Amino acid sequence: MSNRRVVVVDDHDMFRAGVRSEIGASVDIVGEGSDVDTAVKAIVGTEPDVVLLDVHLPGGGGTEVMKQVHQRHPEIKFLALSVSDAAEDVIGVIRAGARGYVTKNISGAELVDAISRVADGDAVFSPRLAGFVLDAFSGAIDIASVDEDLDRLSQREREVLRLIARGYAYKEVARELYISVKTVETHVSSVLRKLQLSNRHELTRWATDRRLV
Repeated sequence: MSNRRVVVVDDHDMFRAGVRSEIGASVDIVGEGSDVDTAVKAIVGTEPDVVLLDVHLPGGGGTEVMKQVHQRHPEIKFLALSVSDAAEDVIGVIRAGARGYVTKNISGAELVDAISRVADGDAVFSPRLAGFVLDAFSGAIDIASVDEDLDRLSQREREVLRLIARGYAYKEVARELYISVKTVETHVSSVLRKLQLSNRHELTRWATDRRLV
């Protein structure tokens, strides 16, 4: 069986290079994208078996990529690969048409297996994320109210919020998201202001109550 043809979409050059290094011997990486426009162009131009897609992308996010591609190529399959394992991100991309969702701490071997399964028509989720999808369909998570609060935050602020709420130090958040500590501090201040919270302890409680961590 020939290798699966894959396009990798992520706004971090270093992450795309890492994926290429990790799985490039097992799949054919036929294109890359760093934002909505370059992603759509690469996918439409190469018509891969599977697109590895980051949820948070400049220019409209991963859901916009899927929307534009599926208008022309409804058969192309998407596997979301993100640092975020928040409920509303998972459910948002599944609603938009992704066939699976795994987090970036997945091993190379697991990622190759996930790509193969998605290419064959299976749905693939990390175990914790599968629970979110079931909860959403059963009504246990009120997606609408979560969305309303989060709409006030930028995509980067959401990422910072989740990592801080998990107990990451500012320095660790900076390293995870490839930004400076000063930028992390600015984002945290903005999040606290927008959500009318006083400190990171309140922020953690707010995020935990909404199943964002």
